[in-house]
Amino acid sequence: MSATFADSLKSLRKARGLTQQQLAMKLFVDRSTVARWESGDRVPDLALVPRIAECLHVDVARLLDVEQMNEPLRILVVDDERVAQLGAVAAIEEVLPQAMCAGFGRPSEALAYVQAHPVAIAFLDIELGRTSGLDLCRELLELSPCVNVVFLTAYREYSFDAWESGACGFLLKPVTPDAIRTQLMRLRYPVAGLLEAEAPKADDNQRAGLS
Repeated sequence: MSATFADSLKSLRKARGLTQQQLAMKLFVDRSTVARWESGDRVPDLALVPRIAECLHVDVARLLDVEQMNEPLRILVVDDERVAQLGAVAAIEEVLPQAMCAGFGRPSEALAYVQAHPVAIAFLDIELGRTSGLDLCRELLELSPCVNVVFLTAYREYSFDAWESGACGFLLKPVTPDAIRTQLMRLRYPVAGLLEAEAPKADDNQRAGLS
């Protein structure tokens, strides 16, 4: 997210007629800190992102997606068990048919994908061969601090470690569409286009209730 966030921050700051110094004063940071954010050298702490959005009079989704308003909603699934991976992708696509859902078996492939594309939600298996999904979560958050990470596992005992990693959700396998719908209501960071993607399903439910 760093390059995208840098472009977004610079564009929105200038649109509000603020200098780097003025924004820094509102955020109680040094001007050099804002400059590093806008150059892409650093990203702000997660807790500071909502405050930045407030100072720029936009919501968090707009701050993160201003350069990618026409980009599709991208979702990532990482599971080295092919059957489980395909099952999770199918469940997600049933709930969010307009989203682009990419499945990978190797963490390195997933990291390369996130470097090239803005990902809103990442569903990660905890056991990924020699690599832990917990470690992959930390690497993903370094690349894209506001990606919503949801862990997938068949073992409940992993849940405590999962919450300590910075993830916002935990689902037991096999993943079902209903579990996905419930998790989408608990995301930590707003996702642009999510409501629109879910709208057809909501309309269908309303019509079913009236018939």
